[in-house]
Amino acid sequence: MVTPSAMDISLSHKTLHFRKPARTSRGEYTTHNGIVVTIRDEKGEKIGLGECAPLPDLSCDRNAYTRMSDVAKLIREALASESYSDFLRPYPALLFALESAIYDYQQNPILYDTPFARSETGIPTNGLVWMGSHDEMLAQAKRKILAGHRCIKFKIGAICWEDEMRLLRKIRSRFSKDTLEIRVDANGGLGHDMDLVRRKLEELAGYDIHSIEQPIPQYHWKEMEGLCREGILPIALDEELIGVNDIGHKRLLLETVKPQYIVLKPTLHGGITGTLEWISEAGKLGISSWITSALESNIGLRNVALLAARAYGPAISFAQGLGTGLLFTDNIEMDIEMRGAKLWRCKVED
Repeated sequence: MVTPSAMDISLSHKTLHFRKPARTSRGEYTTHNGIVVTIRDEKGEKIGLGECAPLPDLSCDRNAYTRMSDVAKLIREALASESYSDFLRPYPALLFALESAIYDYQQNPILYDTPFARSETGIPTNGLVWMGSHDEMLAQAKRKILAGHRCIKFKIGAICWEDEMRLLRKIRSRFSKDTLEIRVDANGGLGHDMDLVRRKLEELAGYDIHSIEQPIPQYHWKEMEGLCREGILPIALDEELIGVNDIGHKRLLLETVKPQYIVLKPTLHGGITGTLEWISEAGKLGISSWITSALESNIGLRNVALLAARAYGPAISFAQGLGTGLLFTDNIEMDIEMRGAKLWRCKVED
């Protein structure tokens, strides 16, 4: 096991630039900032990499990393504590970065003893279609389908609803639910009028939609529980999980809302430790899950993929949200690549 005294930890800032602005119902991204955590041994040779990249309008710890000195102090205090993962529970983005860097440094079998880590198999991914005009979104969907994706995820809720439904109707007219799975992500964008939300869910259900992520804004447990119970459309919680870092609170949320699915982003939902807790607690209640990236660079994306491979076993059939590596013009080169609809780890030479 690596010990604090044996590690040389350095921090560096990285800004990524989107090829095209990434639109959601919350707004638009053109850049994304992150901090790379690098661990070296005493000889400066063996390294481990992790990434702390909170989302500015979502992460519960988004304001914790304004100065590098603050980040360095948190890491020192965490490593000096009895359990750095417990110490960093309120800081999921940094916890994910530090856990990833340590596991990478160790080549810990928790992440590195899987067929994916050994470059023996790829992980199926959904094809992500960002918000845009009807024609732009249709073109994106066609490219994803031609690339081999059999699961497409549409960001919805920020443009004309009729245009979004026209798009889904056109896709469904050519691809049945048996040949193409469609997921939609509203990012809370269907609003607070629950009668209108239900009408929209009923309309979506007419297109054989697999599930909808976060149809209404977070912190409305009663309303969300009602939607999950009524079962108009299977619901996946995403933003609702942010800031719920204590395991007891996780149980309370899942037992209260009883969603059909949860969508896990290690940067937002507790790092490696917290993500595995969510999966375990959800599984006890018969709630399924999948893992996605949160716009990290290839450093974070690689570590998210390694975690997904560990969490769901060697025969992952459920599409994960790992197809974000091509979004940036200046991504960091790492040992992962998309091949068709699957993310692969490139073979690592001894």
